[in-house]
Amino acid sequence: MSEREELPHVVIIGGGFGGVRVARRLKRAPVRVTLVDRRNHHLFQPLLYQVATAGLSGPDIAYPIRKMFRRQRNCSVYLGEVTDIDRRGRTVTLSDGERLTFDHLVVATGVGHDYFGHDEAWSPWAPGLKHLDEALDIRRRVLLAYEEAEREPDPERRAALLTFVVVGAGPTGVEMAGALAEIARKTLARDFRKVTPDLVRVVLVDAAPRVLGAFDQRLSDAAQRQLERLGVQVELARPVTGIDADGVHFDDGLMRAHVVIWAAGVRAVGPLDSLGAERDRGGRVHVTDRLHLPNDERVYVIGDAAHLEQDGAPLPGVAQVAMQMGQHAAANIRRAMAGEPQTGFRYKDKGSLATIGRSKAVAQLGRFRLSGFFAWFLWVWIHILFLVGFRNRFVVFWEWIWAYFTYTRSARVILERPFRAERARPPTAVERDGNGASGEAAHVGEVGGEDRRSRG
Repeated sequence: MSEREELPHVVIIGGGFGGVRVARRLKRAPVRVTLVDRRNHHLFQPLLYQVATAGLSGPDIAYPIRKMFRRQRNCSVYLGEVTDIDRRGRTVTLSDGERLTFDHLVVATGVGHDYFGHDEAWSPWAPGLKHLDEALDIRRRVLLAYEEAEREPDPERRAALLTFVVVGAGPTGVEMAGALAEIARKTLARDFRKVTPDLVRVVLVDAAPRVLGAFDQRLSDAAQRQLERLGVQVELARPVTGIDADGVHFDDGLMRAHVVIWAAGVRAVGPLDSLGAERDRGGRVHVTDRLHLPNDERVYVIGDAAHLEQDGAPLPGVAQVAMQMGQHAAANIRRAMAGEPQTGFRYKDKGSLATIGRSKAVAQLGRFRLSGFFAWFLWVWIHILFLVGFRNRFVVFWEWIWAYFTYTRSARVILERPFRAERARPPTAVERDGNGASGEAAHVGEVGGEDRRSRG
């Protein structure tokens, strides 16, 4: 056995904000680190909506995990999916049957979409926004709706094609609705002959009584006003009862819509059942303030997969929480190996931001409350700062500068339908008529098929 193999082995499941932070903080520790993720890239999720609305290309907000750690000699990266965790045997099992033994385990698997018990019925018609393939699928649906509306002679059918409903008025829903309204008013206004901005309807729906419920009431009101100035129809205190091919159903009737986007609920994902730990209604695992399981000091759960209360309320599922948890979990692993007592975690809230559109945003930073241009400017620079890779920062910054002065979105290519998005949704009219592409032959598009050289 080599000297390296004799070192304690830390296995990290998940290459998101939390998992990456743990691996980086263990760079100089006397351990072997193995980071496992079922995708080969780290994704900057806060900007996914920009890919979905043609503002950015997929690779602009993704970075290869192997490249992140190529100079960290104690870290190996595995492309794979963990299907089982054996705490007693100190092993994790991958989908191909391979097993990895661990001395310390960090679970940072994040969250997926929660359709509140209607996953199979609603998800084909209302995609969520957690991964690149989903963002590309939403972009395809939005752009195809405009293309179909341009050639649709029936006014009622055209109205449905040009109705875009976003379910969920949190930061993701607000940002999506604002971007869709800007596309209608500015980006595509001069590109079509029959589709005019006054025909497009963007609706933001939520069962809650206000948008951005986690923000201060004044900022929530300011965000709603900015959305309405953009032309977004805000429907609050209106729970959804169904989503199908016709649109969105409510207690008082149907809102016909061709494109519905889900931003209302999330649920922890990954092999969390095998941990044998208590979980909350959102599937998150209850952990101690030292971030490990109550009955196992060598198994940590962090980020969106963890349930930890502070000041009487669960910590929010945001990137800052995941990164701070990752940093603290790495420090506690170091302490455990040194025979020192582990310390409790306390989240330091550095503020919250949400953008609504061009020069429109809200920011909640401690006692300070900002809205409008200055909040938007702050949002821009913070997101540029946290992007991984100099190239990504430069490209995103240039794209935003260009879009600010020209009102254009340069990633407006329509890809074939991503394979994961198949389910039950039938091909659209454009997909059926264009080159005779229907059925499986039309569904070969992958995330990697998006090339910056082909952007229109």
